[in-house]
Amino acid sequence: VLAEVIKAFGAPENAQRMEEARDNACNDMGKMLQFLLPVATQIQQDVIKAYGFSSDGEGVLKFARLIKSYESQDPEIASMSGKLKAMFLPPMTLPPHGAGTGGVPAS
Repeated sequence: VLAEVIKAFGAPENAQRMEEARDNACNDMGKMLQFLLPVATQIQQDVIKAYGFSSDGEGVLKFARLIKSYESQDPEIASMSGKLKAMFLPPMTLPPHGAGTGGVPAS
């Protein structure tokens, strides 16, 4: 199921929808939640409903929890899960921190 979800994100029409949502979000985390997450959720719903998950946000959450529970047991699932997350979560960068100033640069 996870492989099919990843494949669905790669479908031309879904890739286009994701790209448009990314453009609308402009790397702003709040806008990512507003524009990108609903598109990503819909793409997942379209796939997982065929496997008995409800076709709503709760179904996607149950699917995510199930995948998470298998990540530690199966390296392939862990790898695919990381790949899936990378498709709709922005890359996390650590904020720069000043030496010994609690993260606030000295002036």
